[in-house]
Amino acid sequence: MIQVKSFVFNMLQENCYIVSDDTREAVIIDCGAYYDAERQALVNYIREHQLTVRHLLCTHGHFDHCFGNDTVWHAFGVGPEISEKDSSLMDLDAQMRSMMGVGFDRESVPVQRFFDEGEVVTFGNHRLQVLPTPGHTPGGVCFYCEEEKLVFTGDTLFYMSVGRTDFDGGSWNDLHDSLTKVLAKLPADTTVLPGHGPRSRIGQELRMNPYLR
Repeated sequence: MIQVKSFVFNMLQENCYIVSDDTREAVIIDCGAYYDAERQALVNYIREHQLTVRHLLCTHGHFDHCFGNDTVWHAFGVGPEISEKDSSLMDLDAQMRSMMGVGFDRESVPVQRFFDEGEVVTFGNHRLQVLPTPGHTPGGVCFYCEEEKLVFTGDTLFYMSVGRTDFDGGSWNDLHDSLTKVLAKLPADTTVLPGHGPRSRIGQELRMNPYLR
């Protein structure tokens, strides 16, 4: 049985997930912890539940999903894993100055590993399939756990909405393909755990989300 602990972090209300099972091995998905209290809450949860962090996974490289990577690196010795196509986004200070006009005064952690095409990430007794879903960013991915019928969609798919494509590297055509040719093919009862906002299900999105019609 899988356990998913969700946090809502930073000024952009980003969803960070700690995913673990009964082996107490865990992955962190999109660590957007920005404020000191958020960072401490993340570390406390992992230590209190005696989890061993095996992977720090990034659905994409935007700063609001990566603010806390340095905390994970220093506390647990685990660095970020991401698509190579988003590697240029991992300089958080440059990204913050470009998109928000302010700097980021914490450490940007080097990428530990780039995903391989069609890779499956393992932890404990579970597997997460890396689904390339470009559009919001060139290297956007989703993480799909077939056994538990869960998909972590980052900023590709939200409850009744989808990610923006007006940032540098964004593409509506690519995003539409990711939605209709990748995510829409998952079982209807798959739970959607997005990068912002409430969870949903694939079937519900196919019925009601105007971007998937």
